[in-house]
Amino acid sequence: MIASFAACVPQRQFQDLEANYNKSVAENKELKEKSMDSEAKYTEAAAALATLKKTADAMKVDTLVMGNALRRLTGNYDQLDKTYRELLDVNERVSKGNSADAEKLRKKYEEALDQLHAKEDAANKLQSELSRKEQSLAALEGEIAQREKKMREMQSILNRKDSVVRELKNKLSAALLGFENNGLTIRQQDGKVYVSLENQLLFKSGSYDVDDKGKDALKKLAKVLEQNPDINVTVEGHTDTDKYGSTGTLKDNWDLSVMRATQIVKLLLASANIESKRLTAAGRGEHLPIDPSNSEAAKKKNRRTEIILTPKLDELFNLLNEK
Repeated sequence: MIASFAACVPQRQFQDLEANYNKSVAENKELKEKSMDSEAKYTEAAAALATLKKTADAMKVDTLVMGNALRRLTGNYDQLDKTYRELLDVNERVSKGNSADAEKLRKKYEEALDQLHAKEDAANKLQSELSRKEQSLAALEGEIAQREKKMREMQSILNRKDSVVRELKNKLSAALLGFENNGLTIRQQDGKVYVSLENQLLFKSGSYDVDDKGKDALKKLAKVLEQNPDINVTVEGHTDTDKYGSTGTLKDNWDLSVMRATQIVKLLLASANIESKRLTAAGRGEHLPIDPSNSEAAKKKNRRTEIILTPKLDELFNLLNEK
């Protein structure tokens, strides 16, 4: 078998596969980072919107208080203006009489005039401040409206994504009906669909050549992917902890898991009209087990291939990156 592996995979081909694997790992990492970044930015936008709303509420209260103060000040100003006019009338009538009374009245008149000017200045200042506050409030309410619109758009995109994921899971369940619970399981988790295939459905022990029954399942899966072009596909190969005892081109479980993932990607591409840039092949080796107990039953569960289907989030990423 060792000689067979060495003959089947020349050094140059393995180097190409290794380069493709490294590229796929980098692309997969970038996609995961984008997904995490989108969730963080959505949460940050929601928090910022809540803060803006609190600021606007406080500003509305402040503006209301200032408006009441201005109305009271205007009332006082009107009363003082009335008193001032009365003093002018009295002054005109008294000026022809007693000079001492006239002097007292003149002082009252000057005091009333000073108070009138002070009230007038305060009213003008308050009116200017109130106008500035109202302008700021209007600008803030406009920003809140824009942010609420953006949040609604984000939520709409996320809702559509969830709908796409549910519909995709239903389509896959229908297409792979004969394989579910016979070495194949389908689940929806974290906004993605996971198609998990046990190695007994795909490969013989130590091999990366797909069996006929596995090819049949993958061809049906490929047809569903062909009909859903907005789905990205990551194929992850997983092994158990048993050492891969080869001295040929494949050295260990890392190599085996990568080769298996690559073979499945090639078979999917050959089975349907799928853009190759949608697919990523990755090997996990024994390093992401379902059951870490290392029993025979655990090893059987851990020997698997995960095909992870993720809706494209370009629309959401673009929206999050808008200023």
